[in-house]
Amino acid sequence: HVTSYSCVPLLRSGDVGMTSEFGDLVQIKKQLISITAQCKERGLVHSVKWASELAFSLDPLPLNEIPPAPELTEEDARDLDALCLAKSYFDLKEYDRAAYFLRGCRSQKAYFLYMYSRYLSGEKKKDDETVDSLGPLEKGQVRNEALRELRVELSKKHSAGELDGFALYLYGVVLRKLDLLKEAVEIFVAATHALPLHWGSWLELCNLITNIEMLKSLSLPECWVRDFFMAHMFTELQMIKEALQKYQSLMEAGFAKSTYIISQIAVAYHNIRDIDQALYLFNELREQDPFRIENMDTFSNLLYVRSMKPELSYLAHNLVEIDKYRVETCCVIGNYYSLRSQHEKAALYFQRALKLNPRCLGAWTLMGHEYMEMKNTSAAIQAYRHAIEVNKRDYRAWYGLGQTYEILKMPFYSLYYYRKAHQLRPNDSRMLVALGECYEKLSQQVEAKKCYWRAYSVGDVERMALLKLAKLHEQLNEFDDAAQCYIIYIQDIFSCGEQLEHAEVSTALRYLGQYYFKNKLYDEASLCAQRCCDYNDAREEGKALLRQISAVREQGEPSSTDLSVPCVFNPLSNNTTPVRRVSPLDLSSVTP
Repeated sequence: HVTSYSCVPLLRSGDVGMTSEFGDLVQIKKQLISITAQCKERGLVHSVKWASELAFSLDPLPLNEIPPAPELTEEDARDLDALCLAKSYFDLKEYDRAAYFLRGCRSQKAYFLYMYSRYLSGEKKKDDETVDSLGPLEKGQVRNEALRELRVELSKKHSAGELDGFALYLYGVVLRKLDLLKEAVEIFVAATHALPLHWGSWLELCNLITNIEMLKSLSLPECWVRDFFMAHMFTELQMIKEALQKYQSLMEAGFAKSTYIISQIAVAYHNIRDIDQALYLFNELREQDPFRIENMDTFSNLLYVRSMKPELSYLAHNLVEIDKYRVETCCVIGNYYSLRSQHEKAALYFQRALKLNPRCLGAWTLMGHEYMEMKNTSAAIQAYRHAIEVNKRDYRAWYGLGQTYEILKMPFYSLYYYRKAHQLRPNDSRMLVALGECYEKLSQQVEAKKCYWRAYSVGDVERMALLKLAKLHEQLNEFDDAAQCYIIYIQDIFSCGEQLEHAEVSTALRYLGQYYFKNKLYDEASLCAQRCCDYNDAREEGKALLRQISAVREQGEPSSTDLSVPCVFNPLSNNTTPVRRVSPLDLSSVTP
């Protein structure tokens, strides 16, 4: 007896934003109450939390609508005493003791708890051994010794068709831990069909899907939980636009009060570096749920990027008061010390987070960053590699490895890692600029040009791509192309009204002044030279160029009217946005 309700679809196919009927929400609430009770009986605490939070966001049910407890079978009744006793030991984390008293039980519920207790016993011993004997950067071959036996027993039961949705979930977890990933995916898909309401199976499946093609190839059950899974999956695969649309439609369907959805939307905005929107949502989340610790490490990353030291300090103190031995708390404190440039202390807290949870992706990546700051490249490489082992989709770890090998002057290695990062974040200009720099070092100028131009096309975050492209054209004596890039760069900077903050503007003006002078466009050259005088590092050259222009004009040499030379009249003569965009390169925008 898994549940007496069939899983209702939440959103009508073909009408994504359509609000579900109230009857659907009542049915969904009943299903959530039912699955919460079933997961609680089996000690699946994270699934209990997810379902409870979601149920809390829906309107309360009237007394006559609250689902009754499922009826007990004869086997359940026979195992009841042993199950109650074993569950009490299980809740106290005495897993071996719980398994001992469940040995001869026959019911599905008791069998699951028996196998799950054995699995958790092995995991606990493995973690204890890891913490006792190894530093967090040493690999160690510590394994959960129970896995192989569990696999053999569950495999036999699976062949006989005796596993319910919960037992299939556990079988999938065992296969994943043994690195049998293909089989694990099949079992988790079977688990979602057998028990669509169990969030744990969907979440495990999320961690094994590597790309959108793989996601499309899976045959998943039609159920409202699938919408939550797809939204989560889109976020993981960096398909943020699709994820936000999905979450928006879920909120419109009746889950507007769900803190889970608000946190997921905040994480999605964090992933596309929409920092203001993400900060707003995290502050909203803390107002609704002030003692929440999940996702607060992501919140601290945003505060770190914005250098909001008082806010980060307050968050760290607040989380220490709530629970200082939580992974997220350690990461927040680590970020706080990192912002204060106390990198040794920061690394210490990230290590502490990893002792609490060796599979904490954020802590591995952040520790890699700290080791980079401390110039300990070998430790940084190990930390980033661990992050990739935990999640191959972590573009920050791939990017970090690229940077580390760049420092070690090993551009071939850098190129490999930057390409991996770029595959995960195809529209992130930082990856493309890094790729371009690598190609430049490897004397592959054509590829470097493509990368820089593509970085500009997707929206250059650091406003460096055009400059690098212009300098590359300069080196290759492609003077017209260099001038075009400098023109677009200056137009962009001037249109934002931040030209004085960019030291490189003087470099561009200096080059354009000389370029126009050589092409006998003395009016444009004069404008550039005058603008050079606004910058300390280019003032003398600007004055010298103005003297040259005066001398030439005194000799009566006429100004050229060559239309093939790119011009930059309006944007320089006054600080308005550019009148026209020059198309700078006839290069494919396809990335290598």
